[in-house]
Amino acid sequence: MTRSLALPVALLLAATAPALAGDAKAGRAKAVGCQACHGLDGLSKLPDAPNLAGQVEPYLVKALTEFRNGTRKNEVMSVAAQDLTDADIENLAAYYSGIQIDVIPPG
Repeated sequence: MTRSLALPVALLLAATAPALAGDAKAGRAKAVGCQACHGLDGLSKLPDAPNLAGQVEPYLVKALTEFRNGTRKNEVMSVAAQDLTDADIENLAAYYSGIQIDVIPPG
């Protein structure tokens, strides 16, 4: 990409990216209710529960919102997400997406 296009493209990407303003510290406090299945560290404790650590923040917001409003269904998550506020969802997403995951390929 030429230098003359780099700045406009970067500005366009920044302008179209969703603005997420979750509070990771508040998300960690809220994640206590998630730890039985997903672990406080975001690493699943059950074979049917996904790891949340390091997931992309917009994905987590979307998934939790869909569980809450019923467009995505799971027996446990549909109940667990029911009482989450928009702020709770943003905070949980900020917390879990902020956990650093190191990937070490098998040697």
